[in-house]
Amino acid sequence: MANAEQRYSNQNVTEVKMARWDQIFSLPVQNPTLPEFSSADLVWSKVEGYRDNIDRLALIPYTRVDDFVRGESSNKDCPTSFHVEARRRKAKEKTYKAKVDGILEYILYWCSFGPDDNRKGGSVRPCRSTYVPKKNNAGRPNSKRGCRCHFIVKRLIAEPTVALIIYNHDKHVDEKGLPCHGPQDKKAAGTRAMFAPYISEDLRLRVLSLLYVGVSVETIMQRHNESVEKQGGPSNRDDLLTHRYVRRLERSIRRSTYELDEDDDVSVSMWVESHHSHVFFYQGFSDAEPFSLGIQTEWQLQQMIRFGNCRLLASDSRFGTNKLKYPIHSLVVFDSENKAIPVAWIIAPRVSSGDAYRWMRALCNRVHAKDPLWKVAGFVVDDPFADITTIRDVFQCPVLFSFWRIRHAWHKNIIKRCQDTETRVEISRHLGQAVDKVCRKQGTATLFEGLMEHFGNSPEFVEYFRAVWSPRIGAWTSALQTLPLASQEICAAMELYHYQMTCRLLNERDSEAYQRTDWLVDKLGTKVHSYFWLDEYSGKDDFARYWKEEWVSGLTSFRKALSIPDSDAVISGMSAKVTDKYDGNEIHVVWSPSSHFGVCSCSWAEKGYICQHMIKLAQVFRGNRTAKESVSLLQYYQALVDLLHLPPRDSLFRDYAASLAVSVEKQINALGDPPKSDASEGTVQKEVAGEVATDLAGELSKMPMSRDKRRACSENAEDAISCSEMEMDHSLCSTKAGAEDVTSTVQNETDIVTENHERGAKRLKFCSTRAREYVDE
Repeated sequence: MANAEQRYSNQNVTEVKMARWDQIFSLPVQNPTLPEFSSADLVWSKVEGYRDNIDRLALIPYTRVDDFVRGESSNKDCPTSFHVEARRRKAKEKTYKAKVDGILEYILYWCSFGPDDNRKGGSVRPCRSTYVPKKNNAGRPNSKRGCRCHFIVKRLIAEPTVALIIYNHDKHVDEKGLPCHGPQDKKAAGTRAMFAPYISEDLRLRVLSLLYVGVSVETIMQRHNESVEKQGGPSNRDDLLTHRYVRRLERSIRRSTYELDEDDDVSVSMWVESHHSHVFFYQGFSDAEPFSLGIQTEWQLQQMIRFGNCRLLASDSRFGTNKLKYPIHSLVVFDSENKAIPVAWIIAPRVSSGDAYRWMRALCNRVHAKDPLWKVAGFVVDDPFADITTIRDVFQCPVLFSFWRIRHAWHKNIIKRCQDTETRVEISRHLGQAVDKVCRKQGTATLFEGLMEHFGNSPEFVEYFRAVWSPRIGAWTSALQTLPLASQEICAAMELYHYQMTCRLLNERDSEAYQRTDWLVDKLGTKVHSYFWLDEYSGKDDFARYWKEEWVSGLTSFRKALSIPDSDAVISGMSAKVTDKYDGNEIHVVWSPSSHFGVCSCSWAEKGYICQHMIKLAQVFRGNRTAKESVSLLQYYQALVDLLHLPPRDSLFRDYAASLAVSVEKQINALGDPPKSDASEGTVQKEVAGEVATDLAGELSKMPMSRDKRRACSENAEDAISCSEMEMDHSLCSTKAGAEDVTSTVQNETDIVTENHERGAKRLKFCSTRAREYVDE
């Protein structure tokens, strides 16, 4: 009898447990589209727990646990931080039975002001009762005030990608239920318990970046204290930054070393183990798979989400090929000033460039884990051998091509191998004309071989071109003809980024370090990362006197060209003179001013980059209506023409025809089948056509045009759309009584479109002129 009761009891317990987990797994996985989120951003559910308790819980992606911890620590009403009080983790190598309540990892996060209470009369756990207070109050245990706020994170075997958060104690109170820290605790007034126990991650990253670039501890503290005095005293935990803390960070940097092991492969593996949060993809050294390492810090991830969403993502694919053991593949986004910010570094041998799908997918998944709606508008490549299919598959966006790399390499070697200015100008001019013909599909790769025959007076450059570029010029010309070209502003931004990387990375006195991967990984994650972080720091001008050559920053050549007035550019025949206020009103001479392959006398152009003077002159020539259209503008015109000749089943116009039919049907049905006359049908047609035209104008108004140009294109959008005959699928219409009238109405609209074909073609020319003005700006 007793055994039967025991079995019955166990069965009830099992049923209750199963019911609890069924209820838990039925909850939605919440993923707020915020960089960091707190408990206030989640919807909490109450589920019956063990011992008749009611648990307050929620499900979030496991990859976003750290974002939740940071967001919960940034509570304005009670700023704090959470530490790991307890952790249990099962080994990854073993296989486990898929139990419904099986746990892969258990983490207990506790407010850093608890759980012990070191205040007078407070309770301390027996394991901590042997602690002897120090004379000063800098030790962490003295900050304990008995806070009971804590939550549990469980990673389940059944759902390893989901984290279960149990948050039953969400109030920052002690055992008596009274506030124990923060603004609500009256006894904490005037003490550090008013603020968070540690400085923010942003301040910590700022201090580390300044230390890495060589700013002294005394200077950092002096600037910090001055800013606190300006605001009238401390108002948060960051204002209480101490000299001791900064000195400790400086000491840890000075004592650190990149060479964790004599073996380079082992050293890199040790670095990866200690920097999990900075690695989004890693393939170790092996005979079967090539080495590959993807680096992205938390700050870089934030910049990728901020500046990459609905904007361009660009690739610098071959930095350091001739010096480093493994070249660096950089992915960059563009900030508000269109300067390049690296958001990921991929270190891999050149031969593994074709196997890019895995690290691209890993990077895209990492971004989508924080922002599921993130989507890039376009991907810019600078390598004709890039895996275009993979990029389109992973990022779901169009691919553009930038020829800044080939222009930079040619121009740098022309300056290096040709001493005569006339020879430099002649070679650059012919190369520019050949590239222009290739982009306009008026020539092939044979153009360049023919040009080399005419440069017999420059044998050194001809030998370089035939040895380096002749074997692969066919791939470059194919990319120039098949992919749309990126803008000149993108090229200028990529050139500045390339120069910054050269100054900040390749500046070691001992060149043997370039052949170690652990040195490269360490310097990218510390010093190089710090320079780019400080580029976006608003207070960097306070440290201007400590800038070194590596801290090269400022506007791109394109942005500098915009500030040069037209009156400072004087064109005279095949040359021009530009007065540059950035160089102390120095006058620079530019030969072949109408070409991107011009030659300028400034120092930036002598390094092989396109300078602001050449860009300014190109803008001046572009303002002249008699000048030849740029390749980018020509491709834009071609895209408009192709759009008008698309098959109806793949065109935008078919979608509008279908929408028109459905709209007409609804309006006819709403009229209740009144007697139909020519006048009523004409009224319906006018109303529907007005709705379609209004909708089109609304869509076109989203284009980044000025107000006047937007109004002009919007007014003529209906005529531009009318340039194609629309084909209507009658299966979309209803078979009710009004179906014949709907078909008749749509047919009338189609006839009107056909009659307006020629008029629409004229309007397209008008919109193209407006587009020219927009591109020129």
